[in-house]
Amino acid sequence: MTIKAYEKIWDALPFPAFVVASTGEISHANAAAEQLLSTSQKQMENRPLAYFFQENSIVVSTVKQAVKDTGSVTQYNVDVAIMGKPVTSCNVYVSFLNAALTDLLLVVQPTGVAQKMSQSLTNLSAARSVTAMAAMLAHEIRNPLAGISGAAQLLAMNANKEDMELAEMIGQETRRIGQLVDRVEHFSDQRPMDPRPVNIHDVLDRAKRAAQVGHGAHVNFSVDYDPSLPETSGDADQLLQVFQNIIKNAAEAVDEKRGEIKIRTSYNSGIKLAMQGNKTKNLPLQIEIIDNGRGIPESIISEIFDPFVSTKSNGTGLGLSLVSKIIAAHGGLVECTSLQGRTSFCVRLPIWYESKRVA
Repeated sequence: MTIKAYEKIWDALPFPAFVVASTGEISHANAAAEQLLSTSQKQMENRPLAYFFQENSIVVSTVKQAVKDTGSVTQYNVDVAIMGKPVTSCNVYVSFLNAALTDLLLVVQPTGVAQKMSQSLTNLSAARSVTAMAAMLAHEIRNPLAGISGAAQLLAMNANKEDMELAEMIGQETRRIGQLVDRVEHFSDQRPMDPRPVNIHDVLDRAKRAAQVGHGAHVNFSVDYDPSLPETSGDADQLLQVFQNIIKNAAEAVDEKRGEIKIRTSYNSGIKLAMQGNKTKNLPLQIEIIDNGRGIPESIISEIFDPFVSTKSNGTGLGLSLVSKIIAAHGGLVECTSLQGRTSFCVRLPIWYESKRVA
């Protein structure tokens, strides 16, 4: 097998892998490693592991242990601290590559990816249940609501001042219920999607501009786009609704004076979704929306995409469930990680030609 063939295998590995000198410097890294550290191999070359993982990191100590024992070392389900990112649960594997004991292979395997994919599929099932309920609610509530609204208008025509206030209150409440039904009714939209190539950066820019003149006017926005990102397959308007919803939630969570939202895109070839018939679908397009707000309580973070789960006292808990439904319809995944001061929503989507090929 040629060196070129080995290079293809190296870059095709789904987990971050590094070649590290026994003294701790990185000499090579694959594509998944670049994604993990959000930097290029060129930027990693000849830099110590501690620069990216911190000196007291379990990754650095595992490499040192392997060098000391001149053998392989594996750590399971350990917390790995990565510069600029939240702590991630990983398996860490280190082994020597040559008899001279000068170079080691380091593999860092995040253990949360499979759990997040499973959770996303569960969210899709929940959203489908809400779809059936929404169709029934919209039909059963709208008719009596129209009657109540009409009766309130008739009462207001001949009411005294005190009764007029009550009639107006009835009208306001019926309109509020009507708006709630409108939001629930989104779930009952079962029209088939006509997928088209979508430039995800155009969609994100539209969502950002809308936020900057509205609910996110107080926020400092920054973008970090991968200019080589290919088009995704889907409906641009539905994807716009997804990112507007996520950005709106982020804007409401950040401080009025110090609020920051970062929108970042990247290509990650290591994420695949299992499908029926022993097939897999690649989800290489990665879109992250990161805010420095108060975070999501740990007690509900695993249920944040479930219907009727909300962190807001006046929230319906339907927005993120709709996000999950739309992304699932696009053949993608959405996940959330949150700590105090850093919440990240990550959307993974297929690219246009891959979507057409799978179909």
